[in-house]
Amino acid sequence: MVKQKHGKKYRAAATKVDQAKVYELDEAVGVLQGLKLAKFDETIEFVAKLNIDPKKAEQRIRGAFSLPNGLGKAKKVIVFAEGKEAEDAKAAGAIETGTTDLAEKIKNGWMDFDVVIATKNTMRFVQPLGKTLGPSGKMPNVKTGTVTENVITAVKDFTAGKLEFKTDDFGNIAVPVGKKSFEKKALIENIEAFYEHIRGLKPATVKGVFIQKTSVSSTMGPGLRVAFATV
Repeated sequence: MVKQKHGKKYRAAATKVDQAKVYELDEAVGVLQGLKLAKFDETIEFVAKLNIDPKKAEQRIRGAFSLPNGLGKAKKVIVFAEGKEAEDAKAAGAIETGTTDLAEKIKNGWMDFDVVIATKNTMRFVQPLGKTLGPSGKMPNVKTGTVTENVITAVKDFTAGKLEFKTDDFGNIAVPVGKKSFEKKALIENIEAFYEHIRGLKPATVKGVFIQKTSVSSTMGPGLRVAFATV
């Protein structure tokens, strides 16, 4: 007997999606919000397939972006900082601050946080954690704004849901853009804002169409192609 890859609810939802169709964004978001799949508030994800060579460093894309309507969930932020900067980070909403002690806690297996921020002078405590933080995408990086001297702004931005993103090995960027319970207008604004941001990051060495395909999906649902990927 062949084992079904997806559950009954997924298969039922998939029948309501035309896999051959490229949807207008408004219609695609409406379809996703109308699918009854999970008892929890599913996350809506946006994916862009880029015309890049991921093996070329100058074409790999990485950064951070604040969605106009947030993500609907506060993130847990920790900060490698000392003295007043550590105090400022805590006051801004960081759940933990420190240097040697914080590094040791992570080495011992603590990973109950979403974002790691570090000041430049504390990166020496963070670098040895590369094998721990790197695979989960939590290693601080200047390009994403997680290595900074302005810890107050960084903590507030990332706690509120600022996105970190980067291309994968196949040239895709996938990011959450809100919750299924958001108003349709808020989801559309988030998706359009992120799409426009990515458009502006086209590497000079990329010729022709930059964003080849885009799609949206929910945590438990099928993906829907959307129509504005023509640049």
